[in-house]
Parts: sequence; C-alpha cells; structure tokens
Amino acid sequence: MSRKDVSLLTLSEELRKDAGARKEMINRADVVFLCLPDDAAREAAGLCENPATKIIDASTAHRTSPGWAYGFPELSPAFRSEIASCGRIANPGCHASGFISIVYPLVSAGIVGADYPFVAHSVTGYSGGGKKMIAEYRSAERDGELDSPRQYGLSLHHKHLPEMTKVCGLSRTPIFQPIVADFYAGMCVSVPLFADLMKVRLSPDGLRDFYRDFYRRAKLISVDGGTHSYLGANVLAGSDRMELYVDGNDGQLLVSSRFDNLGKGASGAAVQNMNISLGLDETAFLRGV
Repeated sequence: MSRKDVSLLTLSEELRKDAGARKEMINRADVVFLCLPDDAAREAAGLCENPATKIIDASTAHRTSPGWAYGFPELSPAFRSEIASCGRIANPGCHASGFISIVYPLVSAGIVGADYPFVAHSVTGYSGGGKKMIAEYRSAERDGELDSPRQYGLSLHHKHLPEMTKVCGLSRTPIFQPIVADFYAGMCVSVPLFADLMKVRLSPDGLRDFYRDFYRRAKLISVDGGTHSYLGANVLAGSDRMELYVDGNDGQLLVSSRFDNLGKGASGAAVQNMNISLGLDETAFLRGV
C-alpha cells in the first residue's frame, strides 16, 4: 500500500466470519468500507457502535436511506457537506453515477422538469458483474452470445433506479437500459433529450456551456468541448475521472457520461468520499487527476 496517511486493519482468514471479531474491528477503525451484498451490509453497519467510525457502503442497501449521505460531492455544496460531516456514506452505483451526473444538474436548475420521461442507455464492461460474470467472459468454453453486447434488466426494475429517481428528485421513474459488452472495464451512460420538452430550450453548445459552469469547480469531472462520431465506453478504464459530452442538434440532444465503472463508478468514488470525510485532499491517490 503506497499511502502513508492511512493504515489497514486486517482480520486473519479464520476470523473473517467471526461476528465478534468483525464487530471489534469495525469499532476500532476510523473508516470502514462495506463491499458486501445488501443484507450483509445492513448487518455489518448495525455492528458499529463507535460514533467516531465512518462507514462507506458500496452496496445498494443504504443509497436511499435516511441518515446516510449520498456520496456524489460534485452535485452541490450540500452533498459535499453531508459527506464531510456524516458518519454514514452510501457510495453511488456505477450506472447511477452516470445518469445522475447528467440529470441532477438539469432538474435542479429547472432546465428540465421532474416529470420529464427520461430514458437512459448504459454500456458497461463485464467487471461490473462480479466474479461469476468475469469468469464467464474469461472462460475458454464461454457461450458465443458473450461475443455480442447483451441487454439486461429487461424487466425495467434495475436496482439502481431508486437512487436515480430519488437523488435527481424525479416524479417519474426513468426507463433504464443497461448493456454489458465484451471488455473488462469502462462505462458510458447516455441520456437523449427532446429540446421541445425542456423547460429551458438549449442548443448543444448552450447545454455544453451549462454543464461546464455547473461542474466548474469539480476536480474529477470535465465537460468535453467538441462533437463526436463515436464514444468508446472503455477509454477511461483505469482512471477515476468522469467526462461529459453533449452532442445532437437543436431539436434533439444527447448527453453522455463516460468513466470507469470500477473508478468513479465504484472504488474511486469510495476513496474520494473517504478523503473528504477525513478532511484530506479529495483527489489524494486517485488516478488520472
């Protein structure tokens, strides 16, 4: 570990499932990262009795829970302040991070109404599916279907939808279409907009300027200045940054958010939230800054 300002507490292999040992370790730590299924994350958070211990939960369990800060500091000073002061921080979902980076600014500024019929498309690398999916894609005997991008979440009840809806203050649940493809890491979330359904009608240049101003103080989010023929979802793999793009025309616009699903969509965001909660430089030991 290259950080000199943070040290790790570890349990021996034989004690990792010992509830008493886990509880003791959680209450000794200044910061606890939960990388667990939802029920296990709730159980682990309940073991913490030390008010000084900060918990950063990477699961879905607490992203819409009262008393938990939502870990996306670039959205507003209020989000940043809650991360800094609250002992319980819910790390955003990867797909949700892309959607929220696009939609929250529009709704909060009144450019688009809370009842807008949002649709989002997201292309992700297979690492987001965890150990089982990674093994499937890397298997020599893998199914030929894995050679093609695959749509999933076809019931339209994806686990990220509650946070996407709540954090953005939407009155209508978005339609969300995730797609997993044959590359390891990276993500591109796109949201199309009809200009005539926006409360404030903007051209692509005008909308690009709006996002530039909204994220002008962000150290990890930038807004690209051009138009594009292609956007590769894996370009920021290995980085903790996020890039926004605005394309389209005066009648229809397309806003895209590109990042690493394992970086700004997961562990990078968790480290950023830890840095803020401990009063450190928020970009300390993050990649691509």
